[in-house]
Amino acid sequence: MPQILVTNDDGVASEGIRALAEALAPLGEVTIVAPVQEASAIGHALTLRRPLRLERVAPAIYSVDGTPTDCVNVAISHVLRGKPDLIVSGINKGWNLGDDVTYSGTVSGALEGALLGIPGIAVSTQNNRNQFDFEPAARAARLVAEAVLERGIPRLAFLNVNAPFGPNKGFRATVQAKRNHVTVVDKRIDPRGRPYYWIEEGENAWEPHDRSDYQAVRDGYVSVTPLQPDMTAHDALSYVEGLPLVTPVEVR
Repeated sequence: MPQILVTNDDGVASEGIRALAEALAPLGEVTIVAPVQEASAIGHALTLRRPLRLERVAPAIYSVDGTPTDCVNVAISHVLRGKPDLIVSGINKGWNLGDDVTYSGTVSGALEGALLGIPGIAVSTQNNRNQFDFEPAARAARLVAEAVLERGIPRLAFLNVNAPFGPNKGFRATVQAKRNHVTVVDKRIDPRGRPYYWIEEGENAWEPHDRSDYQAVRDGYVSVTPLQPDMTAHDALSYVEGLPLVTPVEVR
């Protein structure tokens, strides 16, 4: 029976992670290892400057006082004591589209799997005015996970799945959307007269693109975007090679 590790960045008590685990249960042996509290927008952070605590919450459910990346590594080393067949991260409360994947702890849970040679899937659902419908995203996650367990996944790739709120029209293979992003930083004054700052959600102007993940979910489809850890800008290699400070690579 396949071994499936489930994690997230919304915390071990999140309704989304329970819905995800229940949906995946028919496919294999599911173990949850997730942050003890919310760790949203923490990216691919790894905790190196303090010890981590692993607690058993319930049968096959564990919490770690760290990041999703911490959870994956602690799970492999001390819970499963070996690599699982699949890592599924989510269900995140809110989409992870376009550039947002670089901030997302949910996406990073699956990214860590890819770096370790384990198939990974990140799953997110729409925030509809602070209302969430996890069932469609859970159902989509099960179908994608079933396909990945059966057919595998290209080496060092993982899948980013985003579901719209409520019923959907099916799946689309997508690319990351592009946007003009303005980060909103709100300045406030504390009771002692000192300034402090809140980083808000920001403002987005998404660029039109028929194959983007943003367009897919806006059209009512579940987007499935293949991602990879390799951040090399291959199209810019010729630019770097043309810089006067770079020594040309000899071709033998």
